[in-house]
Parts: sequence; C-alpha cells; structure tokens
Amino acid sequence: MKFISWNVNGLRAVAGKGFADIFTELDADFFCLQETKLQAGQIDLEFLGYNSYWNYAEKKGYSGTCIYSREEPLRVTTGIGIPEHETEGRVITLDMPEFYLVNVYTPNSQDGLRRLPYRMQWEDAFREYLCGLKERKGVIVCGDMNVAHEEIDLKNPATNHFNAGFSDEERAKMSELLAAGFTDSWRFQHPEEAKYSWWSYRMAARERNVGWRIDYFLVSNDLASRIESTEIHNEIYGSDHCPVELVLR
Repeated sequence: MKFISWNVNGLRAVAGKGFADIFTELDADFFCLQETKLQAGQIDLEFLGYNSYWNYAEKKGYSGTCIYSREEPLRVTTGIGIPEHETEGRVITLDMPEFYLVNVYTPNSQDGLRRLPYRMQWEDAFREYLCGLKERKGVIVCGDMNVAHEEIDLKNPATNHFNAGFSDEERAKMSELLAAGFTDSWRFQHPEEAKYSWWSYRMAARERNVGWRIDYFLVSNDLASRIESTEIHNEIYGSDHCPVELVLR
C-alpha cells in the first residue's frame, strides 16, 4: 500500500507544472496534499479511480489540505474538533478499515517566532487528537510538519538554531509526539542519511541542496513493522517542497 505526501505550495500553480503526470507516475493508493491554497470550486482536478477529500481555509489563497484516495473511507473528518484550530484547513482524517490516515499542514511559527505561542497550543492539541485515534487502531500521519527534528534534518543547523522550524520548542514537541507512540518512518529506515524535502526559493538553495527535512510520514508504533520502504523524491520539482513516500506491507 503506497502513500505520497506533498506540500504543493499552491495546487493551481503546480497543476501547470506537470502535476497530473507526476500524480500518475507515482501511482499511490493515497495522495495527500498540503498548502493547496484553494477555495471550493476553484479547480477541477480529479483522477480516474480516485475520490478526493478537501479541507479549505477560511482565508482565501491560504493553507488547505486534500487527500486523493483509491479506497473509500468509512468516514472523513476535517480538523481536530477544537474550534480555535479549525479555520485554516490544516487537517483531514480518513477512517479506513485498518488504520486512520491523517494529513496535516502544521502551522509555521513564522519569522521571529512570532506565532510560536499558537504553534505550541496547536502541537499539544494535535498530539492529543492523534493519541485518541491511536487508542482505537493504527494511525498514519503525513504532511508538512514544519520542523526539522534533529541536526541531520537540515543543512545548516548551527545558523538556524533559533529560527522557525528548528527552535528548541518545536523540536521538543516533535520528540513528545514520537515518545507518545509514533515512529518517524524515514529515520527508522535511514538512521544516518541526510536528505531534504524543502528548500528556500532564495539564494539557489535547491541547486546547492541547502535544504530541510520537514515533511514526514509518522506511523503509530504498532504499524512500524509494516514499513516496507520510504523515499524522499527530491528529483521531483514544481514546488519548494518535494513529495515524500511511504509503502506499507
């Protein structure tokens, strides 16, 4: 069973850069998108054999998530059940027979960490949500989680120590989530490999591979033995992020 996650940084933009071909070539059972930057009715992009499920932000041209699925879920929910966290279209959950699939676009703490207090509230609420799901059955969490967890997960850890995405506070929240019963699938299979999923548009960062790994597939620990392969498709362009992949047995 193959899963893909990709922050497309505007689905309408990437649709003009070969998205349909990439979608077909990757041939996933579940294809999760973040930062779609859409409102309902602004794009007609469906694929034969897939259903699509959307969560739109109230603010136009901002955030948003989507899942294309070959399998029909038992239930689809948007958000995490807390009104203050429901306006930005950041979470979709598919209740599948054997697992929950959660697609997330975690809030960015922004320059100067000015949104870090909200990010900390979000992290605690999201972790509680996932742990509640995990009590019922296995959970697969994917998306742009906006944190490089360890120094190996970005090119320049020393100069980014106090920047959004690599602050001590954000990294500690990822540690808390993993300690609550989740496995970072890429790091589980590639404990010492440095590979990145996001690059700034500035200073030719992608050409120089000055990147960060901030896009993840986490699985609840009971599913870790089913991890067959993981990949970071840094050969695929179209966004400032690249797709990441998980295959489960």
